[in-house]
Amino acid sequence: MEPGPRSRPAEPGPCVSASPSAGAALPASGAEPGSRPAAVAAVLPAGGCGERMGVRTPKQFCRVLGRPLISYTLQALERVCWIKDIVVAVTRENMEEMRNIIQRYGHKRVSLAEAGATRHRSIFNGLKALAEDQPDGKLTKPEVVIIHDAVRPFVDEDILLRVVIAANEHGAAGAIRPLVSTVISPSADGCLDHSLDRAQHRASEMPQAFLFDVIYDAYQQCSDYDLEFGTECLQLALKYCHTKAKLLEGSPDLWKVTYKQDLYAAESMIKEKISQEICVVVNTKDEESVGYLLKEALRNELNCINITSTPLDLPGRDTQNFLMAQCYSFIHVNVVSSDSHETQRFLSIIEESSLPLLYPVVVVLVCFLDFTLVPLTQKMESLVWIRDLAKEVKKSNVLLSGLLINHSQCLNVVLERGSETKQ
Repeated sequence: MEPGPRSRPAEPGPCVSASPSAGAALPASGAEPGSRPAAVAAVLPAGGCGERMGVRTPKQFCRVLGRPLISYTLQALERVCWIKDIVVAVTRENMEEMRNIIQRYGHKRVSLAEAGATRHRSIFNGLKALAEDQPDGKLTKPEVVIIHDAVRPFVDEDILLRVVIAANEHGAAGAIRPLVSTVISPSADGCLDHSLDRAQHRASEMPQAFLFDVIYDAYQQCSDYDLEFGTECLQLALKYCHTKAKLLEGSPDLWKVTYKQDLYAAESMIKEKISQEICVVVNTKDEESVGYLLKEALRNELNCINITSTPLDLPGRDTQNFLMAQCYSFIHVNVVSSDSHETQRFLSIIEESSLPLLYPVVVVLVCFLDFTLVPLTQKMESLVWIRDLAKEVKKSNVLLSGLLINHSQCLNVVLERGSETKQ
């Protein structure tokens, strides 16, 4: 079978990931138990037509909160720095749309391969794009390859790392989940033939990972029947390469968007995830400052939400990398009310990042003024400035609100509470 056309990956961009020490970067050959191989890539088959969803648009391109579903999955993989290349297999008619998605949402390390007529054929084409024996190959052959579904957007680094480490040791590994419903086998006349013991069986999920040579060899030996009707990659590794996969329990978030109602569930989960983190942005590293004390107060009050903080005087690149850590709600504390350029600089960093392209970003600007010293005209000017700024940044999908606080009264109260907390 001829490989489909491939496009070059975009230039590497910033990503947020656990420290590389989470798994030693050792080669697969002679690797120590529990080590992560140095070269890891991923293949996403995305050639489905969405027949079960009952819509004209293939489900991987259906929009959730205005953004294609596949873009969320790509973002989840891109946030893992040790995944070097991501190959997406799409049909020829959707190739241009996929390129537009990559450009529109700033995806990096992504290459395209032409999808086949079936899932297995699409995966095979994706693997060919990574193989060294292909003419004009632009990518480097990995030691371990992850196979994941384009419509499973909630995969996290923990399960990706676990399947990669297990595949490095066993040759193949995959995520599983308990069966929700009992599986039965009907007879030819439509009556019950037998049922399976639900406790003895598991549902095969994604992601799965393989030593590249194992799964590529399996696909090269694969019969036309298996390529046409098969759906389980782990079975191919067992059948053709005698490699028994290590099975790992996955989280409930690994479910696959299959039906139309799943889009609403996905939207709800995405909203919940992005509302679970607040970042307090301050203009000083001083831990006695009101910004850091506000962070501690919020952490005590909102114990179900992750509260972090960052000083704004980090280098621009470091600040952008911090913003990529999937935080979309910010409190910018400005103790010096006239220091508006700090606020504008922070908003510029947000606008220049890809964050507002993905979701609306919420920023609460907290300005402290001493009302006993500030004349009424200056108070009104501050309110008008915040209002005008909010109108301007809303064009970039940034929702800005302002809060003026009496410096002389509230700041002293916060400082006192902060001192009590430390004691």
